[in-house]
Amino acid sequence: MFLTYLIVKRIAPRYAIPLTLIAGTLAAGTLGLLDFSHFQVALAHPVLTMPAFSLAASISIGIPLFVVAMASQNVPGIAVLRADGYTTPSAPLISTTGIASLLLAPFGSHGINLAAITAAICTGPEAHQNRDKRYTAAVWCGIFYLITGVFGATIAALFAAFPRELVVSVAALALFGSIMSCLTNAMQDARQREAALVTFMVTASGDSRCCPSARHSGVWLRAW
Repeated sequence: MFLTYLIVKRIAPRYAIPLTLIAGTLAAGTLGLLDFSHFQVALAHPVLTMPAFSLAASISIGIPLFVVAMASQNVPGIAVLRADGYTTPSAPLISTTGIASLLLAPFGSHGINLAAITAAICTGPEAHQNRDKRYTAAVWCGIFYLITGVFGATIAALFAAFPRELVVSVAALALFGSIMSCLTNAMQDARQREAALVTFMVTASGDSRCCPSARHSGVWLRAW
């Protein structure tokens, strides 16, 4: 998989990850590591659930989710935009996502935010060489999100049929470009170079005692 990634990255960078996934799937199939015994095509069906207000849930769940969304998604998301050369004002972005979350919360869509990892992929040069046309990556991302929602159970079963190593490897390779871009930007300022390096090492170590979110994403790295 890594060899495929390196070769395709040189020839057609935009298709490096899809072709790497195909190569990994073929290798897993050849080695007999694919298990489709529990795979079946199923559509998601909407279920009406009446919303009910709960003060306890608002305090014990709502406030922590707000803090997590701001600290691990919105703030790093803005940092990613700045790192990739976008100077969009932050106030309208935070306000728009907050109002959208408020209005759509009764329908189950309460977690609308800037999605730092997605932003790191969609705003990088891998999305498009022309910075003004990278929005198309976000549009396609939204379309695939809708498809994933409709076929959520099917996609989950499909990835469950893949070996864990295949899924982890593809996810890691998909973030290669974002990590390199963030490291480049983080190391440019000599005064903050050591702090950026320490942040990267703590995040990569996965030590939750130092950074609770380090186990899930490179949030601190992108924030720097």
